[in-house]
Amino acid sequence: MIFKYLQRDKSAKANSEEPAADEKDATQDTNGAVGDRSGAAADMPAALLASDLRHTVDPASLGFHSTAELTAASGLIGQDRALEALAFGTDMKSLDFNVFVLGPAAAGKSTAVKSFLAERARRLALPDDWIYVNNFETPNRPRALRLPTGRARPFAKAMISALDELSGTVPAVFEGEDYQTRRRAIDEEFRGEAEDAFSALNRKAEEQNVAILKTPTGFVMAPMHDGEVVKPETFNTLPESYREDVARRIEGLQTDLQHILERAPRAEKERRQRLAELNEDVARVVVANALDDVREMVADLGQVIAHIGVVEIDLVRSIGLFLEQSNDDEIVHQPLDPARDARFRRYIVNVVVGHDGSVDGEGATGEAAGGAGGAPIYEELNPTYANVIGRIEHLAQMGALVTDFLLVSAGALHRANGGFLLVDARKLLTFPFAWEALKRTLKSGEIRIEQPSEMFGLLATQSLEPEPIPLDVKVILFGDREIYYLLAAVDPDFTRLFKVQADFDDSIDRTEDNNRAFASLIASVVETHSLKPVAASGVARMIEEASRMADDRDKVSIEVGRIADLLREADYWAGKAGRDMTESEDVARAVEGRIQRADRLRDRAQEAIQRNIVLIDTEGAKVGQVNGLSVLQLGGFAFGKPSRISARVRFGAGRVTDIEREAKLGGPLHSKGVMILWGFLAGRYVLDQPLALAASLVFEQSYGGVEGDSASSAELYALLSALAEVPIRQGLAVTGAVNQWGEVQAIGGVNEKIEGFFDVCHARGLTGDQGVLVPQANVQHLMLREEVVAMVKEGRFAIYPVSTVDQGIALLTGMPAGDRGADGRFGEGTFNRLVEDKLELFAQRLKAMPGGMRGGENPIASLQGKEQTS
Repeated sequence: MIFKYLQRDKSAKANSEEPAADEKDATQDTNGAVGDRSGAAADMPAALLASDLRHTVDPASLGFHSTAELTAASGLIGQDRALEALAFGTDMKSLDFNVFVLGPAAAGKSTAVKSFLAERARRLALPDDWIYVNNFETPNRPRALRLPTGRARPFAKAMISALDELSGTVPAVFEGEDYQTRRRAIDEEFRGEAEDAFSALNRKAEEQNVAILKTPTGFVMAPMHDGEVVKPETFNTLPESYREDVARRIEGLQTDLQHILERAPRAEKERRQRLAELNEDVARVVVANALDDVREMVADLGQVIAHIGVVEIDLVRSIGLFLEQSNDDEIVHQPLDPARDARFRRYIVNVVVGHDGSVDGEGATGEAAGGAGGAPIYEELNPTYANVIGRIEHLAQMGALVTDFLLVSAGALHRANGGFLLVDARKLLTFPFAWEALKRTLKSGEIRIEQPSEMFGLLATQSLEPEPIPLDVKVILFGDREIYYLLAAVDPDFTRLFKVQADFDDSIDRTEDNNRAFASLIASVVETHSLKPVAASGVARMIEEASRMADDRDKVSIEVGRIADLLREADYWAGKAGRDMTESEDVARAVEGRIQRADRLRDRAQEAIQRNIVLIDTEGAKVGQVNGLSVLQLGGFAFGKPSRISARVRFGAGRVTDIEREAKLGGPLHSKGVMILWGFLAGRYVLDQPLALAASLVFEQSYGGVEGDSASSAELYALLSALAEVPIRQGLAVTGAVNQWGEVQAIGGVNEKIEGFFDVCHARGLTGDQGVLVPQANVQHLMLREEVVAMVKEGRFAIYPVSTVDQGIALLTGMPAGDRGADGRFGEGTFNRLVEDKLELFAQRLKAMPGGMRGGENPIASLQGKEQTS
């Protein structure tokens, strides 16, 4: 089990003044504290009154019966500094004045920022729409077009309607009588020319007694006689002069035939060209008619009109696509589905960001906020690289991945463009490439969608390069203080791009005005989660619990998440009890339930003490032994646990051995606290002689790490007790840090530490001689359980505020600590005199040794050397 001595923020208020002597006596009498011990009463601080241990709230002082009478708080209370910073950051029209909101995880930062931005967003104009369209010249570089707000979606629908219209009108026009008549005229014109040429050649051949015959292999010419073709065997018997004459005539006719046959392909080409011109003329009219409505819709948008002109040219050239559609009258015409019909995808419009009173949420992984007509407020809940920057999707076709401009999807920056983007910093840093991509976008001022593989040169295949979109967004990151300061330290770009920090406090001062503001905050939680109204007694108890959350009786926590969770649990118990309102008892039941669900290990630790497995004395007195107090933090639950601290001393070379450190179980802060003890001893006792002692300090039965300096006062008491050989009361436990002048300093977890020792004493039976010594500076942090307060009021337990080691010595030993007199010596019969006498004895022994000091001749240097080599 790991014991950690928590060191919390010590920047507390100034310690309250100590009561006068007569007030101390009265306080001791009221609380049943022990009386004067061996003349030490003058050094002993008065035990605290029960009223000092828990700052309660009178429900009547709140001025209402229940939260149903209150107006719910519209935002966070007590966060003026953070909200002013947020206002400044959002008003700065620059991409490098982005905002980092830092504070506790449950402080309600996101809700407060959204509420704050909603009013600002309503005053801003809704940003323009953005679309991606096909680049007909370079298809792998889609074009980005800007349209006025709300006009992208109607334009995209109009393009679909135009294509749908063409799919019906084009087949009708091209199969109509007018088109067919004009086409037949062209066909007849070219067919007539070919027939006339063949007729003329036939007549010429007949005049020369030559017949032109068409065979499967082509044209053949043969001589004729009396209208009949002369057979080859007959032709061979004719005179040679006749045959030569026929051959000359056929050769001439073949030349004419060759000219006719050569003319045919050119004529066919001319025919096809004439038909193409006819088709283009007809298609141009049909396409122009179909796009007229679209042109009229975007007549004021020059870029869009230019794109429609390019689309019209390509449609006219590709009019045959529509002729492949079935036009069967028995089949009902269906609208085009461009996502599935690849032939028409290049004419479709990809609406990346389209506003119709709200941010485009298709495929989004975040939440949009803000009213209609205002700038978008978009919170990206899953800030992966693609979700922030945008992505290029792919389709699997024939075993390959293909893509086009219609598969370009918007990211959070697109959806928030012109408004505000909210991102959790921890999540953003978790996803690869996302943080660097966001920074690169803010630096360049444009959203460029790139594949991570292409960005790092890992993919050589050609892909899309969409045209970048100008960026106009205010990025607001959320994170705890650790992340903020870490980024500021390791990333030089961070402070250049996020120049505004909105630091949300986790607590506010506990005043009457803030109590009423806190009640309004509770009313807002009730309204948000549809809970029962909270009675004034319940609000009072919630304020007390919020003070305990803040570890300060003069403050209240405003960690809205934790407060809302507790209030919802209280609402549950109120419902179980059949009440219409949440009362103080329900809040107390919720607090007890939380503890009960998380305190298994605390019960086991208490059980180990009760069964004497872990040795803790709560009665009697022992030399060199004191009860220290530690806090264990397990998730969201913390509890106190006493630990025995023991010290042994003897004559030596001037070394205080921290066993925890030697065993490598002590943290640096704990080691620092032990080394301060040497400074205290060297500065108070035997000022003109060496400290010739050998001492050891240990947390008994500690099997885990020990960290923090909150046990340094307890270790000092144990060490001084061992030197003076004066026993320490075991009914008292000690917590508090100490400095080299013997001043006891504030520590953290004071409530849990007191309650941890109280539980041990209560289980064994309170004797009225038990209590806890706490630093005077921690009195303002006391918000103890009501059970502890009740036992103090009855005089069965006591809490002593201590500001110096001398006061603690007087309480723990019953002896006066003692001051130095005019002779430079502590008074006889005082605790400090006994300590100094022992140290003087050790020094004399050291001097009496042959050669004087041996080994580490400078005890302080010896200790420092050990510190460096450990």
